[in-house]
Amino acid sequence: MPNGKRINDYVSSYCVFDLETTGISPKNDKIIEISSVKVKDGKIIDEFSTLVNPGIPIPFYATEVNNITDKMVKDAPSIEEALKEFVSFVGDYVLIGHNIHQFDMKFIYREMNDCFGKGMENDYLDTLFMARRALPDLSHHTLQDLAEYYGVSTEGAHRALFDCKMNQIVYENLAEELKKSSAKIDKDMICPVCSSQLVKRKGKFGEFIGCKGYPQCRYTRNL
Repeated sequence: MPNGKRINDYVSSYCVFDLETTGISPKNDKIIEISSVKVKDGKIIDEFSTLVNPGIPIPFYATEVNNITDKMVKDAPSIEEALKEFVSFVGDYVLIGHNIHQFDMKFIYREMNDCFGKGMENDYLDTLFMARRALPDLSHHTLQDLAEYYGVSTEGAHRALFDCKMNQIVYENLAEELKKSSAKIDKDMICPVCSSQLVKRKGKFGEFIGCKGYPQCRYTRNL
């Protein structure tokens, strides 16, 4: 089943999306909210959001994070119905989100396979990789850290639609950062794994090229 690939280059028309879930395991936990904003030429033109009935009780610790309760999702659509609407909304737009490579896309791929027996063919861009490349000296690159860095309010975070809108602003700001720095960074010094900057490092056996995203990314190569 074909799935889209992760891309690194800026696109001006896209769909930012975000999920809220019953936990952090893409194998075992369930989606309880899907939201997305559609953007054309850098401006939001439409939005989509739905709660999802996961068919299981929502754990207390999940509700503590996203404030979504069993009562709220009682009459919400099933994941199959919600995914149909989501897929229709995003069409063939590039998907954008924060940490979606390791988290959200895995939930989407699993549910698309379980519900429809197929993949999600949209290419996607993860702003976590983008942030590590654009702001290598920032100590943390969570979405909230980035929003605060750019002066974006985080009040209302951890509800999917709010996070989409916050992420859209962060994405456009990161794109501007990369435009400014693109002339200064040799493309050969961009990590092929996480898109962070590559730098010279010294090790036990001499100098080598390593990723500035270490220890999250352990890519290395010889000089």
